[in-house]
Amino acid sequence: MPIKYDKLLALLKEKGYTTYKIRKDNLISQSAWQKIRTGSGDIDTRTISRLCSVLNCQPGDIMEYVGGED
Repeated sequence: MPIKYDKLLALLKEKGYTTYKIRKDNLISQSAWQKIRTGSGDIDTRTISRLCSVLNCQPGDIMEYVGGED
C-alpha cells in the first residue's frame, strides 16, 4: 500500500493513546484502527480529519506516501 501510517502510530504513542483508550474514547472506528495498524486498506477523509483534530496536527504529520508499492 502506498500510504504508510507509521508517523500516526508514533504520534499516538507519544500522546499516550493506547488501543484501549482509542476504543474507549471512540476516537476512530475499530475497522479504521485495524486498517491503520495492519496497513491493509484505505481510511476515509473523515477519519483523517478526526485524527488531525484530536491530535492537533496536519495530514502530513500522520501519513506518508511511499511510491512504488502496491
